[in-house]
Amino acid sequence: MDQIKSLHAQIILRGLSDDAMSLSKLISFCALSSSGDLQYAYHMFDKIPQRNRHMYNTLIRACSNSKQAEKAIFLYKRMVCSGIIPNEFTFPFILKACAFRKAYIEGVSVHLHAVKLGFSEFYVCVQNGFINFYVGCGQIDCARKIFDYTEFRTLVSWNSMMGGYAKMGCGREAFSLFSEMREGGVDPDGHTFVNLLSVSSRIYDIELGRCVHWYIEINGIVVDIYVQNALLDMYAKCGHLQMAKAVFARMVDKNVVSWTSMLNAYAKHGFVELAERIFNEMPVKNVVSWNSMISCYLQSGYYRESLDLFYRMCESCMAPDETTMVSVLSACSQLSDLVTGKKLHDYIRDNSVKPTITLFNSLIDMYAKCGSAETALDVFMNMPEKNIVSWNTIINALALHGYGNIAVELFHEMEGCRFRPDGVTFSGLLSACCHCGLVETGRYIFNKMWDMYKIPYDIEHYACMIDILGRGGLLNEAVKVVGKMAMKPDIVIWGTLLAACRIYRNVPIAKMVLKQLLEMEPHTGGLYVLMSNIFCEAQLWDEMKKMRKLMKDFGVRKIDAVSSIEVGGCVFEFMVDDKKHEASNVIYTVLYQLKDHLRKKKNTMTEISSTMAINDLSAISSTMVIQNNQNPPPRWLRHWLELEFYKDKCKKHLNKYKTVFCCACMGKPVCESCWKDSKEEHLCHPCLQVSENSLIKFFAPFIF
Repeated sequence: MDQIKSLHAQIILRGLSDDAMSLSKLISFCALSSSGDLQYAYHMFDKIPQRNRHMYNTLIRACSNSKQAEKAIFLYKRMVCSGIIPNEFTFPFILKACAFRKAYIEGVSVHLHAVKLGFSEFYVCVQNGFINFYVGCGQIDCARKIFDYTEFRTLVSWNSMMGGYAKMGCGREAFSLFSEMREGGVDPDGHTFVNLLSVSSRIYDIELGRCVHWYIEINGIVVDIYVQNALLDMYAKCGHLQMAKAVFARMVDKNVVSWTSMLNAYAKHGFVELAERIFNEMPVKNVVSWNSMISCYLQSGYYRESLDLFYRMCESCMAPDETTMVSVLSACSQLSDLVTGKKLHDYIRDNSVKPTITLFNSLIDMYAKCGSAETALDVFMNMPEKNIVSWNTIINALALHGYGNIAVELFHEMEGCRFRPDGVTFSGLLSACCHCGLVETGRYIFNKMWDMYKIPYDIEHYACMIDILGRGGLLNEAVKVVGKMAMKPDIVIWGTLLAACRIYRNVPIAKMVLKQLLEMEPHTGGLYVLMSNIFCEAQLWDEMKKMRKLMKDFGVRKIDAVSSIEVGGCVFEFMVDDKKHEASNVIYTVLYQLKDHLRKKKNTMTEISSTMAINDLSAISSTMVIQNNQNPPPRWLRHWLELEFYKDKCKKHLNKYKTVFCCACMGKPVCESCWKDSKEEHLCHPCLQVSENSLIKFFAPFIF
């Protein structure tokens, strides 16, 4: 480039600025050469007083090839306005730019201009440009009309049309066109096979893919690495791992696409260790390779490993892209790791990662699932551009945290911005109304979904509406909604109704619901436990004992829960009856002291009525505090303590376990954002000291 700039300076000094031929050659070198500088070529072009068609064509071609579509379209308009007539070399590249930019209106204008100038009938390269343009804009029918109208078709014409069908997933049409091409005496090339294999993998049709492979083998066609990669990708996506391995093993020259395709094949089938081995053996890795391995960890539930790999990626000087950041933010969401999530947000800002709408949506989702709804709302409000997913994400985030009124307000704002809601929008709104007890608002939204937007109800919408009515005590109305459902109620619908029966101790409806549930899932332990709790709260002790006995006879037990808590930036996970944690001895010591403390208090219990839950010590409100003879505990609590607590059950409860760990072992307060249970319980306790005695003093009031 230094020599070109010197030559340009000499042309100016010698007064040869009007030499169009010399300047055209300079512009061609700067714009099209691999060692050139398109910006400098554009600078030279602007300084030339008399520009010709060759200069315009060169720059339009360069801008189109470098994906600067808007600049190419601007140059074409400038060319036409200056009175210079385009030729057959102009149209293919300007149409390519329009296709890349999805500039359908501009592309159609170019098409009409070409027809007017007479370039649309006898120039195959222009006709191929039309086909590629309409294919790129998703107008496959228009592309086919151009193809059928073309009298002299080249292999490029056939491949362009087949490539369009491949992008649209039109397998039958693509293979029908291939048969027509062979009947016309046109021999296929590598691009033809790549297109056919691509459409096979897109529609997951292994038989079509095998036909292509068989055609290649039977005709002894020597294929290049692109066809081999397409074969590998087809078998991997269609679920034939053994054939994918065979193709991979036969490849003499493998590139990064080959290795990544094999990695994705193992990842899709859940073979994480084999995917790791492929990843570690890759001689060259690109950002797609890193993203594939991170995604593999994410899909397999290895969230910590995906974050660790992201750190390795940064250390290897590989710049993450949008896909990378979306994946690791999703990992933080699954771990409820707010600290790491904030660091990733800072990384995005500090390293100039392009803030796309998808990335903003991932940030909103991460903050919401990590317990920071306010930050999620702040990210949403500062988005320069929003789509329907953005609105749905923030509405669901607010619903999750109980901000129902704000979610409804945002919904009305969304309608004002002329966004059309979808089924996901209404699921979030109904969930928000459910969590906040907005019965009338929930009814209005549920009816509006069909009356105004004609969106059919899904099972999730019915479940939310039944939950709204159930929590509001309108159990009979909830039963009517179940009867009017367009589909057969599933276990979620009946389970939601049963949970409402527990709140209002409606035994008759509960028995009816239980009958339906036992026909669907007779071995689900949670159903028996929930029904026994309903009987217990209704003081039907004999019925409760029968339910427990039935549960024991069938060998049914509740699924062990998994729970996690964030302390000091680290996430600790626990399971029921967890003895593997290094602090287990201290935790159980404190829990047993609590148990002894409860035994001493047992004699102070007298009978009162209550509607509180019985299977969770942490769920007992602090308003139940009693001292001596003040506010004695209810009958159900005494009955439950006799049945459960003295049978060494204190070690079975995750909330107590991890709360003791946080307070007694770490000396940290427990805040709302720290909690994430498989039951989605969100509890909050004040700050405690490390002392075990102070812990006992703290817990006792919550129980008595």
